[in-house]
Amino acid sequence: MRELTEDLIRNSFVNCSKGEAKRLAVPRDLAEQPWEDLDFLGWRDPGAPDRCYLVAEHGGELIGVTLRLAPRQTGSMRRSMCSLCLTTHPSSGVALMSARKARRTGSEADSVGEYICTDLACSLYVRGKKKAEPGGRLEESLTTEEKIERTTARLSAFLDKLFV
Repeated sequence: MRELTEDLIRNSFVNCSKGEAKRLAVPRDLAEQPWEDLDFLGWRDPGAPDRCYLVAEHGGELIGVTLRLAPRQTGSMRRSMCSLCLTTHPSSGVALMSARKARRTGSEADSVGEYICTDLACSLYVRGKKKAEPGGRLEESLTTEEKIERTTARLSAFLDKLFV
């Protein structure tokens, strides 16, 4: 992913108002991000634990989306798998994240959701730059490049749903 500035990030959001995009918390460490290892920039809002953001290049454009985390179910010891990078985590490491559609069609389905790593570090898990807990990455015969392609294809499919 190319290096992004705060202005590029704020102007990329497609599913919130310009005022909301202007007020959202952009990461302060943009200069330290591992841009060459990122397929998308994702972060949690430090002031609102149920809110997170994702910015990716999609269809030749920079697309930013606001996401809401579904309330966590307590007491569950199960593991969950991220639908983007296929990394498994304890129940708190993956959450259902929903995004309002960019263009509302008037139908009941005005948001879409995916189970995503709560730290939004899918790109780093796929590349082995961030380690999942033991058993968090399934052994696969795919190359790292093929895993990256699969993750970006899954992300693209999720973003496509925002415009339907």
